[in-house]
Amino acid sequence: MARALTLLFLAVGLAGCVGAGGSGGEVRFLVFGDPEEIQAYRDLIAAFEREEPDLEVELVEASDRTDLIARLSTSFAGGSPPDVFLLNYRYYGQFASRGVLEPVEARVEASDAFEQEDFYDVALDAFRWEGVLTCLPQNVSSLVVYYNVDLFERHGVERPEPGWTWNDMLATASALTLDEQGNSLRAGDPDTGGVTAAIYGLGVEPSVIRIAPFAWSNGGEVVDDPERPTRFTLDSPESFAALREFFALRVAYGVVPSDLEVEAEDDESRFANGRLAMLLSSRRSTTAFRTIEDFEWDVAPLPIHREPAGILHSDAYCMTRSSDKKDETWRFVEFANSAEGQRIIARTGRTVPSLIEVSRSRDFLDSELPPRSSHVFLDGIEHIRRVPSISTWPEIEDAAAGILENGMYLGQSPEEVAREVDRVTRPLFARAED
Repeated sequence: MARALTLLFLAVGLAGCVGAGGSGGEVRFLVFGDPEEIQAYRDLIAAFEREEPDLEVELVEASDRTDLIARLSTSFAGGSPPDVFLLNYRYYGQFASRGVLEPVEARVEASDAFEQEDFYDVALDAFRWEGVLTCLPQNVSSLVVYYNVDLFERHGVERPEPGWTWNDMLATASALTLDEQGNSLRAGDPDTGGVTAAIYGLGVEPSVIRIAPFAWSNGGEVVDDPERPTRFTLDSPESFAALREFFALRVAYGVVPSDLEVEAEDDESRFANGRLAMLLSSRRSTTAFRTIEDFEWDVAPLPIHREPAGILHSDAYCMTRSSDKKDETWRFVEFANSAEGQRIIARTGRTVPSLIEVSRSRDFLDSELPPRSSHVFLDGIEHIRRVPSISTWPEIEDAAAGILENGMYLGQSPEEVAREVDRVTRPLFARAED
């Protein structure tokens, strides 16, 4: 069945490559990001327009991912969506399932700029809907540990090394959770009488995509079936153990900020301001952190429980099926994902390029620009896994988020959290199967 659908989409896609939309005009490109990220895409558009002077690309900015998805939903319903937009694989399923996206497989196969074999498989596979490549990924990022080099050196703490364990990370975070005088608040004693730290050892949000790699690392699974999931499996022994250790970072050890502190200053800002020793984040944080002038920082791989594991962070250019400028839009998408286009974005720090050649080039690995250890992102690709891309996944993540926060910040037991996550999300999993 998948093979038949692939052939059908290829045939339709090739037919659509001829004569669709005409030449010239303006392509609307919807994206969100920090100012540094938006500038990266402005640079990309400027380079494209120099090569294609007969075609303009209008950059439409959403304020954040929620705004972007709301705009997409509204514009698809109203019949006026952008020609192309950039979206994470965890969110594109809700649109692919409605048939509003233009598959790109036929165009990729016909391209002179690249072949599918030029890209990392794990990124391409995340954007195959019913076996057909539907969107073209620009990046193959993963979760890493950003850390403040100056803090580590000032307090005589060893830097994270490949192969370090969860307990190593906990000990490091404890040693670098400090009071105003620079004394460790947590070393060997989680009971600090409610004292608020001036510097916290670690920042990590209690979300499915932050917990997942540690469940996998401990030999567990997050869902019962990666392709057709029906429920979370956080109650399995391996995943539950990882969940319990994750909540203990705040509940037992106090090495991460409280929810009120995060509301007052988010983890990325806290790190940039020098008040967070380590932060778990994807490559996306790099553009903002390159503006830091007060201290040196770098990246390290995730710690492990039993075996290395990582989680995919990948965004792709998705074309809308109703666009009357498909050819023009593809010219932009093709340029953006050519070696030249990916080098432009890679130099800004925004992406781990999905093109293998560019990911191994100086444009990405330049050690003169932070992070000096960008190779960490490449070293972890073989261990990357992904969460499902089913149509209701965004709702599932949102429904789980508040419950996971109760476990991290309010002390709700891991047993209660796992049960409640399962109870609330099962109907959403079931709806995706309809």
